[in-house]
Amino acid sequence: MDIKRLTSGLLGFPLVVLVLLIGDKIIVDIALAVIALLAMSEYLNAISKVAKPVKWVSYASCFSIAIIHIVPQEFLNMVATLAIPTILIILFAQVIATDMKTTFKDIAYTFLGIFYVVFFIMFVAFIDGMPNGKILIWYAIFAAWGTDVFAYITGKHFGKHKFSKVSPKKSIEGCIGGTIGALIMMLVYTYFANTYWGMNYSYLFITGIGIILSLVGQIGDFAASSIKRFVDIKDYSNLIPGHGGMLDRIDSLIFLAPFAYALFTIL
Repeated sequence: MDIKRLTSGLLGFPLVVLVLLIGDKIIVDIALAVIALLAMSEYLNAISKVAKPVKWVSYASCFSIAIIHIVPQEFLNMVATLAIPTILIILFAQVIATDMKTTFKDIAYTFLGIFYVVFFIMFVAFIDGMPNGKILIWYAIFAAWGTDVFAYITGKHFGKHKFSKVSPKKSIEGCIGGTIGALIMMLVYTYFANTYWGMNYSYLFITGIGIILSLVGQIGDFAASSIKRFVDIKDYSNLIPGHGGMLDRIDSLIFLAPFAYALFTIL
């Protein structure tokens, strides 16, 4: 299990680096749309155990990520804001058109999935499109995946106090170690950003951002686990050996992405 986890991580990480560093906004948006499609497929398969989600609306919404930066900047906020009630109208229209064969429960689970997967991933694209977005995006990645890595290592060697029944393998020690480890990575990264890339980021502000994003990311991890417990599955899929599915891998990142975007606008 550990070898699979390490191997898939080592193979996947360079691909992420390549897309984020070399890809322009459109390439990144398309890559994120593909990730959203994979994650949405996993979510829908899981939720299909308790409801009949409206899959065509769910999948169609994923494609919107690919055109975020095609929309003129002055209209982007308006389009993003109107997207939420528009999707809700379409879902209720589905209930009417099917004479309630599609139920309120079905569209509720569908809407939650669209908001959880698509809108959260959309903020990763927003961060990448910000001024200095290619630098800022790595703070979000270090906060999410750095926390995961150090929480896993700390919990495995020092974890004694269980955190929650939502995710029985996680420990309090692991959660604390994950935040500390991610914070160290972000501060070291800040040194390089300030010294070699002409940035002037406050170490104190980055410390605050790191703590907030790490904690939010861990809540995102627990949120994904709570859905899995509800539908009684271990992983969303076996797409990534040692990690589970796409949604298992990005659950922390997408959950903290909106908060990262908001904090980066201040930075």
